[in-house]
Amino acid sequence: MNRSRILASWLAVLMGSVLAQAPQSVNIRGTVSSFDGRTIRVDARGAGPLEVELPEAVNVSGTKAFSLSEVKPGMVLGVTTIKRADGATVAIDVRPIPATAPLGLTPFDLVAGSTMTNATLEGQAVLANGSELVLNYKSGTVKVLVPPGTPMSQSTPGSRSDIKPGETIFIVARIGAGDKLTAARVQVSTNGVKPTQ
Repeated sequence: MNRSRILASWLAVLMGSVLAQAPQSVNIRGTVSSFDGRTIRVDARGAGPLEVELPEAVNVSGTKAFSLSEVKPGMVLGVTTIKRADGATVAIDVRPIPATAPLGLTPFDLVAGSTMTNATLEGQAVLANGSELVLNYKSGTVKVLVPPGTPMSQSTPGSRSDIKPGETIFIVARIGAGDKLTAARVQVSTNGVKPTQ
């Protein structure tokens, strides 16, 4: 199977699982193979080798650690969750996001069946099995269990020089003619801290 057919098949799977995303964009997660200043070559999870053009106007973000001790009421968070068999909503990724980010619940592609909750933190409680966050996503609230060891990170200003072979990368890419991929957002690992989304 050639690269175009592999990419088309992979994109079809992603588009089917993340219906709320813009139909001409895709999330790419993987490891940087090379970067020549214009094209990022990525060994992408679930897709293999891909090439993504990085326009000059797109800024690159780095990554730093984040923890629940930094969470304060009123903070806006992006929390990826799954539903557990017992009905509990459980976090699999927690990140601070800009206060201007639109709030709401949308399907997400981090794992099968996951949901992205962009919300304001209303409260936090320590439980025997982790922490519970009360999140207000504008049209409702949800209680989310954050078990110990839940992946957390936050973006920090970075540069193109951070895109190096072996680094972990997260890219939101637009899909153009001929399945050409162009980066709209890039976050790369920094000092061993990887993007968790």
